[in-house]
Amino acid sequence: MDSVKGPGSRNAKRPDGRAERSRLTREKIVTAARELFVAQGYGATSLQEVADRAGVAVQTVYFVFRNKRALFKDVVDTTIAGDAEPVATMNRDWFRDACAERTARGQLSAHVRGVREILGRVAPIVPVIATASATDPEIAAQWPAGPDPRYVVQRAAAEALVRKPDVLPGVDADRAADLLYGLLSPELYLVLVRDRGWTPDAWEEWARTTLTAQLCGGAG
Repeated sequence: MDSVKGPGSRNAKRPDGRAERSRLTREKIVTAARELFVAQGYGATSLQEVADRAGVAVQTVYFVFRNKRALFKDVVDTTIAGDAEPVATMNRDWFRDACAERTARGQLSAHVRGVREILGRVAPIVPVIATASATDPEIAAQWPAGPDPRYVVQRAAAEALVRKPDVLPGVDADRAADLLYGLLSPELYLVLVRDRGWTPDAWEEWARTTLTAQLCGGAG
């Protein structure tokens, strides 16, 4: 029993402490970078400014992320996910739970609520991504050409939706996916919430009722 409390035991705990400190440092850097990128743009933000805001040495930023492009990619990825866990949207609990709803109305309600949480984080950085990608080919190359990941997610939701008993007759997965992709876009969210002053609650209610009217049959 004494050996459990000996030096070997204390040493065994140290990697966990280091890992937690590394995680917190990475989180501080990403948070600082996100705030600066949104406030002043990708090009105008230096890693020294990120380091100053995060309260770390600039060498630490380079050690963790190597360069500004890698940091920006991490900022975007964690902003979309809401955390640093390598879990795709379609494997997230909220998405699976929404698709498992018994009715189309129930799925839309849960799906719009989940998307609202993502858009609240992502929408402010969307213009930054567009500008950075347009001015830096290496930034654009970090997101390879191919199917839009957001469309892939909405298509999966649509395929689950059209199997529900209360879906509007004649609505197929193509139509449902297009409506989800268009109405739940970050661009439209920005127009209504940022530009027109809607609250996120008002946006969620509008998106839910509009999609329900377009995709669901019967009363409700």
